[in-house]
Amino acid sequence: MSRVLVIESSARQQGSVSRQLTQDFIVQWQSAHPADEIQVRDLAVDQVPHLDADLLGGWMKPADQQSASEKGALQRSNLLTEELLAADVLVLAAPMYNFAIPSTLKSWLDHVLRAGVTFKYTETGPKGLLTGKRAFILTARGGIYSGGPLDHQEPYLRQAMGFIGIHDVTFIHAEGLNMGDEFQEKGLASAKAQLARVA
Repeated sequence: MSRVLVIESSARQQGSVSRQLTQDFIVQWQSAHPADEIQVRDLAVDQVPHLDADLLGGWMKPADQQSASEKGALQRSNLLTEELLAADVLVLAAPMYNFAIPSTLKSWLDHVLRAGVTFKYTETGPKGLLTGKRAFILTARGGIYSGGPLDHQEPYLRQAMGFIGIHDVTFIHAEGLNMGDEFQEKGLASAKAQLARVA
C-alpha cells in the first residue's frame, strides 16, 4: 500500500480545471491502486500563512526560547512536513496565476523545504532527503506556455522537487484554456489522456 498526498491550490472551488484534473487523477488512481491511502490538503480552505518571523523563530530558536506564536508556527510546519514525509506519491495541483504558481502553494513549499528534514547541506552542496518518492504536477493555464520563456511554473517546481530529492516528476499541463472553445477542448483532452496513461 502506498500513501498519496494531494495538494490543492486553486482559489476557486467551482469551475476549477486543476481541481477537475485532481479529481480525475484520484478516481483513476484509486481504480488502479484500490489499497492506497489518499489524503487531500486544500490550501484554499485550510490556508498556510506566508513565511514570517514566527516560523523562522520556531525553526531556529531552542524550544525554551520560543514564543507561543513561534511554537504554533513550528507545530504547523511539522504537521505539513510529516504529511509529506509519510507520502510515497505527491500530487500538486497548480493553476497558473500571473505566469507562476499560486502564493498558497509557495507558502506550503516554504513550510516543507526544511534544512535537516527534507534536505541537508553537504560539502558538495545541498542534498535532497526524500528519495524514492514520485510526484505528479497538474497545471491549468489560460495560454500555452510549455517550453517557453514565460513558463515559470515547471522549471521552479521541478527544481523545488529535485532540491528535496524527488526526481521522478511528471507534469501534466492543461493549456490554452482561455483561448477559445477549440483550444480549451484540445487542452483538456490532452491533459486527460496523459492522466489516463500515468494514473
